[in-house]
Amino acid sequence: MFIIQLSQAAIQEIQRLGTKQSRSEASQSFRLSTAAKGCSSRSYVMEFDNSTQTGDQVVPLSEKLQLVVNARELSYLAELTIDYSEDMMGGGFRFHNPNATQVCSCGNSFMIGK
Repeated sequence: MFIIQLSQAAIQEIQRLGTKQSRSEASQSFRLSTAAKGCSSRSYVMEFDNSTQTGDQVVPLSEKLQLVVNARELSYLAELTIDYSEDMMGGGFRFHNPNATQVCSCGNSFMIGK
């Protein structure tokens, strides 16, 4: 089992985005992963993906939404907290990764280790 926390505001925004994309599935899978890009070393990738891959771990977030993370991503995402907030510049997801040793000023790019 892995520990990734999403605030209620983040869950509600993900559900809103799924509805906006006219998703007709009764339930949705929201995949969280990382990619080698960004100002630091890695960036967060969030996407709707109802397919499954070997090594996927699934955690229900609500009655119709589940979080999917592949086991190979856990070293980057363990203990991650995701929030969503709006300010004068607009809304956005906020990531707090206690394992990150460096974070870009945008907050979406990070580095683990040296």
